[in-house]
Amino acid sequence: MRMPRRSLVIQARTRWLLVGLALLFSLVLLMYLLECAPQTDGNGSLPGVVGENMGKEYYQALLQEQEEHYQNRATSLKRQIAQLKQELQEMSDKLKSLQEKKSPKVNGMNYQSTKEQASSDLLEFLHSQIDKAEVSVGAKLPSEYGVIPFESFTSMKVFQLEMGLTRHPEEKPVRKDKRDELVEVIEAGLEVINNPDEEDGQDEDDGVGERQLYSENDFIEGYYRTERDKGTQYELFYKKMDGMEYRHVTLFRPFGPLMKVKSETVDISRSIINIIVPLAGRTEAFAQFMQNFRDVCIHQDKRVHLTVVYFGQDGLSEVKSILESVARETNFHNYTLVSLNEEFNRGRGLDMGARAWEKGEVLMFFCDVDVYFTAEFLNSCRLNAEPGKKVFYPVVFSLYNPAIVYANQDIPPPVEQQLVHKKDSGFWRDFGFGMTCQYRTDFLTVGGFDLEVKGWGGEDVHLYRKYLHGDLIVIRTPVPGLFHLWHEKHCADELTPEQYRMCIQSKAMNEASHSHLGMLVFREEIETHLRKQAYRTNSEAVG
Repeated sequence: MRMPRRSLVIQARTRWLLVGLALLFSLVLLMYLLECAPQTDGNGSLPGVVGENMGKEYYQALLQEQEEHYQNRATSLKRQIAQLKQELQEMSDKLKSLQEKKSPKVNGMNYQSTKEQASSDLLEFLHSQIDKAEVSVGAKLPSEYGVIPFESFTSMKVFQLEMGLTRHPEEKPVRKDKRDELVEVIEAGLEVINNPDEEDGQDEDDGVGERQLYSENDFIEGYYRTERDKGTQYELFYKKMDGMEYRHVTLFRPFGPLMKVKSETVDISRSIINIIVPLAGRTEAFAQFMQNFRDVCIHQDKRVHLTVVYFGQDGLSEVKSILESVARETNFHNYTLVSLNEEFNRGRGLDMGARAWEKGEVLMFFCDVDVYFTAEFLNSCRLNAEPGKKVFYPVVFSLYNPAIVYANQDIPPPVEQQLVHKKDSGFWRDFGFGMTCQYRTDFLTVGGFDLEVKGWGGEDVHLYRKYLHGDLIVIRTPVPGLFHLWHEKHCADELTPEQYRMCIQSKAMNEASHSHLGMLVFREEIETHLRKQAYRTNSEAVG
């Protein structure tokens, strides 16, 4: 009987995997032998060059230094060889275990099963883990609480949602296992890019000359998340400093060796972002927003369109004046002002802004006037949203009340100096879903916002749930280049009980950190203690 084509392909891949492991093992042994071989130093062995000026101590120190270097290198290679042997042994044990489980016993002897069958079973299991994970197709989830968010990272920092009492919103990967994991993943992504498979459809030179090799310095950012019953997914982005093309690599670790899921080139050079801002009053905040927009979008990015949806008449002339002033000073005219003479409704404003675009498909960024973003964030927006496939829900870093954070200073520092990821300066607003990047067709396909929601909050959660109930992948991760600036919140009496509770909760969480709020609660007790201390000091001085 002929074996199915899938089984033949898996067996072929398995044989190549085993051959590759054997070649890797041989290469490590060869490196070890080469490193242990004695080498000569071109100048150190010539008495006429340095020997006349240096004494016996110099040569002893030089020899000792070289000996230590080779000993450290040999130890490192031995450790790598031991690790490789261990992995090969573990792989062999897994294959043997699967073989024993799969093979029927006849008269106490195992028949019919071969090593090829066992290895194909293992590969089929690993591939099944990828198929079950939410890597290529979105999973339908009952609510926003079912989403497993990503952690984001660069080569030096990790930006994490789960902090507890000891971790911080931005940290260096101090733990060795986490540091080694991220280094391994970045190197694995480079291996995929620099040694593409034939199935990737990428020629070695693309017909233009030598193919560019990427290095660790070209790694821009990455995201990872772990599904406890499947494994860990990694999304990696690389870019040459002098180019606009990004290389996107998806890796998956199905509780075993890293496996490549896909590798692709992403060109965002022509990707326009329509930034939609709903607004009513708050002209001072809008002036500050436009300063950030001018610095980031007009002077740096230059691939944006701004849509402002303004509610009411009070302040409308000032908003027009600000926009016209920016346009006149920077020669920027890619903006649209939509005026609605009605009560403010954020969902209605964003919906009108999306429908006001008449040039076909476009990537939209739903933004608030209190949000500060960087040029790097705009590129993250482009890289993590894909029409018909992915929507991007970044987690904003929300800044606390500067009057409390910087209470020991006469006045708070400028806004640009407040943009730091520290526990006492702000927090990851993981309960907010208002800032999002998604394509216009996807937004219209799911039906847009629920326009029945009135007043503060709720409309963004409804839209988020619509995507969770669909087939698109939702990318949810903290983003270092996106900040929510503090501003006074007012919870209106007209809100529903649920909306009012959400508003008060948001207001409390936005005010200050746990430790700063504690200091405010016990302020009288602290002041009493200080007065007693001052009294004792004065008494001792008089005595």
